[in-house]
Amino acid sequence: MNFALNEEQEMIVKTVRGFVETEIYPHENAVERTGFVAPELAQAIRRKSIELGFYACNFPQEVGGAGLDHTTFTLVERELGRGSMALTFFFGRPSGILMACEGDQRDRYLLPAVRGERIDALAITEPDAGSDMRGMKCAARRQGRDFILNGTKHFISHADVADFVIVFAATGQEETQKGTKKKITAFLVDRGTPGFEILKGYDSISHRGYHNCILNFTDCRLPETQVLGEVHRGLDIANEWLYGTRLTVAATCVGRARRVFDMALPYAAERRQFGKPIGSNQGVSFKLADMITEIDAADWLTLAAAWRLDQGSGANREIASAKLYASEMLARVTDEAIQIFGGMGLMDDLPIARFWRDARVERIWDGTSEIQRHIISRELLRPFGA
Repeated sequence: MNFALNEEQEMIVKTVRGFVETEIYPHENAVERTGFVAPELAQAIRRKSIELGFYACNFPQEVGGAGLDHTTFTLVERELGRGSMALTFFFGRPSGILMACEGDQRDRYLLPAVRGERIDALAITEPDAGSDMRGMKCAARRQGRDFILNGTKHFISHADVADFVIVFAATGQEETQKGTKKKITAFLVDRGTPGFEILKGYDSISHRGYHNCILNFTDCRLPETQVLGEVHRGLDIANEWLYGTRLTVAATCVGRARRVFDMALPYAAERRQFGKPIGSNQGVSFKLADMITEIDAADWLTLAAAWRLDQGSGANREIASAKLYASEMLARVTDEAIQIFGGMGLMDDLPIARFWRDARVERIWDGTSEIQRHIISRELLRPFGA
């Protein structure tokens, strides 16, 4: 068992961390205060990422990406996790689901997204359909060679800056062992398509500046050439996409937790009360011991899941475990960091409170903690027929 990073991975980690520290950190306070990323700043981050050769590094080389393996890409995401998501988003990791593009879809969507010329957003969640994807009410009915799309999506991340949206909609029904279920199809919908409206979403306490939007579709006509993948097979590509994003959530949680710990440790060593550093008291030192133990555990759990993918092994349970543990670990670590900093931990002068607030959403999006526990337990019990 070799846990060491190779020379290329060491270089990538150093480069991405340096990028985050120099290009992201200086702008975080302004974004946190205004909830806004200036277009020129977003463009500058995207341009520098392209110049470094990291834009769309999650895509294979044959379509213009860097072709990083799962483990190395997870290391990239871990380092990006140290910075504000509103800013690191423009570092550029288009949805892997775009690899399902065929024919001229590759020239219109896939390749421009990889080159950083077009930004995509993914639209699955609805007001009455979150974890239950088959419960979605947004539907597309056939009309000749077209589909007519109607319905609403919400909590759609960064749709406000997207050039096109990958929309999942019900297109039929099928009988299963668990009753009648909806068939789902994915569509590529360009901004500006008649009947497609992008509205401001909800104000969130987590990841300020990284906006969610509400999408309305009213008799939105889409030619069948806008179908991504196969009709009625949208869940297949959606599940494949969610597979990787849960690993990304785990990795970014680890990166964020390490940044918080890197602030708490020297503070505990330097802050003096009653004539000695607060870190010399077990009430604080034991917190530090627990924090680093949990961070390391989440880190190795995440990298092990990525490694299994690189070996061609199934990793559904391992990825769910990583997402579950890392997201809940981040909540505990940020909370303990505030306790170490005391009242200052809740002040805007330090980013600790921001990390604490940001941590809360990680247990919800890309599959709630409850969904992860369901995946894990199902994988464990399936061999027994339970």
